[in-house]
Amino acid sequence: MSDTPKPGFLLVASREWRWLLHDRMALILIFAVPLFALTALAAVFSNQVIRGLGVAVVDQDRSEASRAFVEQIGASPNLSIVARPDDLASAARAIRSGYAIAAVYIPADFERDLKAERRPQVVAFYNQQFLTAAGIASSGLSDSLSAAVNSAAARAAPKAPRIGSLVAETIVLVNPERNYAQFLLRALLPVVIHVVIALAAGYSVGSEFRRRSMREWLASAGGNPIVALAGKLAPLFGIFFVMMLVVPLILEGMFEISFRGDVGMIIAAGSLLIVGYLALGALLQLLVRDLTTGLSLTGLFVSPAFGYLGVGFPILGMNTFAQVWGAILPLRWYIAVLFGQAARGLPVQESARPFAALALLAGVYALLAVLRLRALRDWTGQGAVQPAVPVAASPGIGAAFAAEWRSVLAFRGAFSLMVLAPVVYGVFYPQPYLTQILHKVPIAVVDNDLSELSRNIVQTLDASGAVSVAVHAETLAQARAALERGEAFAAVGIPPGTERDVLKGSTAHLPIYADATYLFLFRSTASGIAVAIGTLSSELAASGARTDGSIVRATLATTSPAEILLQPIFNPVGGYASYAVPAAFVLILQQTLLMGVAMLTAIAFAQRASNATTSAPSTSGALTNVLGRAIAHLTIYLPALALYLIVLPRFYGFSTLGHPLQLFVLASLFILATSFMGQAVGAWFTRPETPMLVFLATSLPQFFLAGFAWPNEAIPKPVLAAGSVFPADFAIDGIVRINQLGATPWEVAHAWRGLWLLALVYFALAVISARLVQRRLGHA
Repeated sequence: MSDTPKPGFLLVASREWRWLLHDRMALILIFAVPLFALTALAAVFSNQVIRGLGVAVVDQDRSEASRAFVEQIGASPNLSIVARPDDLASAARAIRSGYAIAAVYIPADFERDLKAERRPQVVAFYNQQFLTAAGIASSGLSDSLSAAVNSAAARAAPKAPRIGSLVAETIVLVNPERNYAQFLLRALLPVVIHVVIALAAGYSVGSEFRRRSMREWLASAGGNPIVALAGKLAPLFGIFFVMMLVVPLILEGMFEISFRGDVGMIIAAGSLLIVGYLALGALLQLLVRDLTTGLSLTGLFVSPAFGYLGVGFPILGMNTFAQVWGAILPLRWYIAVLFGQAARGLPVQESARPFAALALLAGVYALLAVLRLRALRDWTGQGAVQPAVPVAASPGIGAAFAAEWRSVLAFRGAFSLMVLAPVVYGVFYPQPYLTQILHKVPIAVVDNDLSELSRNIVQTLDASGAVSVAVHAETLAQARAALERGEAFAAVGIPPGTERDVLKGSTAHLPIYADATYLFLFRSTASGIAVAIGTLSSELAASGARTDGSIVRATLATTSPAEILLQPIFNPVGGYASYAVPAAFVLILQQTLLMGVAMLTAIAFAQRASNATTSAPSTSGALTNVLGRAIAHLTIYLPALALYLIVLPRFYGFSTLGHPLQLFVLASLFILATSFMGQAVGAWFTRPETPMLVFLATSLPQFFLAGFAWPNEAIPKPVLAAGSVFPADFAIDGIVRINQLGATPWEVAHAWRGLWLLALVYFALAVISARLVQRRLGHA
């Protein structure tokens, strides 16, 4: 009898399992990269509540009354007074440099005007370019200053109000703590895992075109493409299935983020997510039949996916392209099921639509992959195009410069990453955010008063630019059902006797029931409702008089002796694209350059090894080669720098306050530091695809390590230090502050120092690595 294994599913799966165990890069991608991402994100969000945001206080009065206001600010758990400048110009410098997120201005003669009932104005400026920190800071300033005003009102002699007022009270239905870590981590971990799933599938299938044998793969399946694909992806499915099961345990065990929904549905949805991205990663490789090109296409699908999920900026506010593109991503529908079940605890039937869409996409991608493999069943090639190796450079900076340009133009993978990718991402990445702010968010209203005032409230809400009354419910239960179905995102209750209480001079409280699952949507909706109700309350106080007249001011002075003005600066409308895209552009520049340079470096050393080069270059030769290549990279990226820092910000309508020359100098230092880093790490890679496998899935953790999306004050100092090994960490802070905030070079001196240090360190490491690796090849 023959001991030859019978072709079939088990033979294909066992073949793949053996390869996974013996391929070091596969093990790093599947296990080490998710572990790094999990560790980095867990460390970043270890402080789940943002505290100690810096505030500069300008107290021009220095009286007992003003000191009481300052003490209230200092007592806020979210805020910390870090500076007491003498004027607003100094406070503005503190904000631009990042020393403070906000500034409070108390005018001269504040106490005198307070006693004279002139309603002196206290102005709080907050930097809305950093949207997450700005939201926390503005809330803390509003609460603390309002408490100070209430305290001042309590000390004044009571006076009978002419008419009552309306006060909106927000009641949070889901995520009542408004925990940003709970909100973000629940989405971020699946996002990282889906990147790894797609890359792992692409690496497994693409390796058949590069180092393994596609003919052997199909033969082990008996020529059946379904068996071949299922057997190859089965080991990966098992690994990632276990990983997806572990994620909720980590969230609940480490961060106390509880699971509220149907376990069976989430397990099924997680399985479909894995199938969908395994099939997608395989399909892209089968389409191009080249490992590096296929991985680049996979990166285009999975890297920007977070923006299209509706987690940061809601789907209802996206443009048509973003909604259509997001609809073909299985991750979008998985997140909808996950948030509906795990966070909101919805009935299973309410998650049926996104679950069906997820199942459909997984099936379509799997079918397309099988059909493509069937079309290639008789294909006997060894890959579409083998990578062209860099032209060996003669000694000297000029020769290395010219050789690197030829290498980028000759190698399709490097050209795609370093020339085409910045252009594609510059157009593709911002699409979900370009509407900037939300308009007419649908809400429900429960009118239990049925009075003229209640009808006026409903009309005011519907006329608001922020919200639109989409559901008129008779009971709160009906309104809650509308929220669960996604027909509304908040419910406003008008209790019985509202009009009576206002006419009696009492304060009528209007409850706002809102869902904080998606925090940006929650904040926009609750704020829009509160502003509309506040406007109507001011009109009631006017009672037909001019809203800026003495009667109204006297009426307001009885309940609010001081006026609090919260004034956003830098991105004053709170545009989401203006907040997220400039920082993301810097990270895109780093990641594309880092992967491209490391890829070219790995190919160069592999070519020297294949040519049996035995002599190591001199130190001066390695030095000039590293420097010449870095200058070449800088010139290659000049168009991308101009596109990202000058052209696209103006085209998209972002703030551009920086001087172009200052931006160019700082960005050039950033590009050189990134080039040196890529050369240093690339010398130790043996395969051109390794940089993409390592760096693609780490992009999202890097974005949060930079202290932009999640403020530095909430990140432990050792974690911040670890994140600063990447040049983008300093570059994001420096470039955004110069271009969007108009900071001077002196105000971003820390970014200059950090990039200079990284450039020098990585230059030395690149030279040392070149010498060591070449010497090792020579000995071999």
